[in-house]
Amino acid sequence: MEVVAANPLRDPRDKRLPRVAGPCVMVLFGVTGDLAKRKLLPAIYDLGNRGLLPPGFSLVGFARRDWKDQDFAQLTHDAVKAHARTPFREEVWKQLREGIHFVPGEFNDDGAFDALAMALNEIDETRGTGGNYAFYLSVPPKFFPVVVEQLKRTGLSDAPDGSWRRVVIEKPFGHDLRSAHELNEITTSAFPESSIFRIDHYLGKETVQNIMALRFANNLYEPIWNRSFVDHVQITMAEDIGIGGRAGYYDGIGAARDVIQNHLLQLLALVAMEDPTSFDASALRREKEKVLKAVRLPADLGRNTARGQYKAGWQGGEKVAGYLQEDGIPASSTTETYAAIKLEIANRRWAGVPFYLRTGKRLGRRVTEVAVVFQRAPHLPFSADDTEILGHNALVIRVQPDEGITVRFGSKVPGTAMEVRDVSMDFAYGESFLESSPEAYERLLLDVMIGDPPLFPHQREVELSWKILDPIEEFWATQGQPQGYESGSWGPESADAMMARDGRVWRRL
Repeated sequence: MEVVAANPLRDPRDKRLPRVAGPCVMVLFGVTGDLAKRKLLPAIYDLGNRGLLPPGFSLVGFARRDWKDQDFAQLTHDAVKAHARTPFREEVWKQLREGIHFVPGEFNDDGAFDALAMALNEIDETRGTGGNYAFYLSVPPKFFPVVVEQLKRTGLSDAPDGSWRRVVIEKPFGHDLRSAHELNEITTSAFPESSIFRIDHYLGKETVQNIMALRFANNLYEPIWNRSFVDHVQITMAEDIGIGGRAGYYDGIGAARDVIQNHLLQLLALVAMEDPTSFDASALRREKEKVLKAVRLPADLGRNTARGQYKAGWQGGEKVAGYLQEDGIPASSTTETYAAIKLEIANRRWAGVPFYLRTGKRLGRRVTEVAVVFQRAPHLPFSADDTEILGHNALVIRVQPDEGITVRFGSKVPGTAMEVRDVSMDFAYGESFLESSPEAYERLLLDVMIGDPPLFPHQREVELSWKILDPIEEFWATQGQPQGYESGSWGPESADAMMARDGRVWRRL
């Protein structure tokens, strides 16, 4: 186990990284996939451009390609040019290129993993990486156990004294509670829990971390952040795209497993949790776990959940196919592309406050937000006509695409009459800070190399999330076909009816 001593010479006012990453190798499985090309490889370059990669850093690609080092280097170069956040600088690329290597092979090929072990030993000698390896599994979930078993067989998961080995697993962490537990047993047989990094890229987003800053660094909201003032909370992740080329992954998984079990329940936990004693991993995870343990499902899942499947329609001025017409999707598929659920949290702060979670594909536009909607004022000394267009006060945290916070409140309309209507105050990251926000994967990859786990869910959080979702999935499995909704709309009628039964409406996005 790594023990990191505090630096007695460090000034607590120093806002630079408290620790820097030591020399290491990142082994990337699945380098030809979309995630690697669009996010991971550009993020590694961006870290190098910001001076945050350690000396001697090396990147090893592993894939089923008959490639040499230069082929993988070319793929990395093209991905960086196309998707990097920071400007391309030849000297940074040259430094990164020196440490790029490739090992061809399949996941069930013992010889390929033996060759990987030999290549890593050689890199240790030539680059001074000291046996520190991070294994990033950017592969379909069915291959997680195979790769982990190979790392265990070759001894690559065993860290010699003075070095470390870490494994990064992309969501989904299983497809239900049982499979999540089985995956964890396999992973912990090779790596200790402290070396397992379950990556949920939403937790690396600046705006998601700003939820904690907003709540715990300000005294403005804490007194009203409870059941006495909050009417309800809406958490939305809407996408305007279809499934693209992900039919093989998506069908049988669906919107709830893909998004609600991880991203949206993590957002719920951050919004609802009590203040942690510190922002270290154990304190932060402890408070999130308390919230997830306190989540209660509605008694009537038929009236308090909704699911849908997008139909053919128009989006962005183009005619688009319905889900059942997408390549690779069977005509009888009951996989939902839209999911909405109502949850409550059984604790003193939130008792009786509904949390509405929704996600879907082919919706009106791409947006992720958390809206804390407050109760109406208990007494309005205005006539009904004066306030007929006045809604609820709301605090809206925009996670993407235009990151920021909006506060909605009532204000008098200029004129002789006392007419009140909604207005908004807006904070936008891009306008308030000169620094551009780093990509989520930049922060998370750096945290893996440093060994800093607060932004990575613990297995207990994963299992608690599945305990919430599994009963809903089991109920939906008995309900036949999801309700259709037009592409470009905001979901099925059943989702609006679910809110209407509570006397509420979804926010217009």
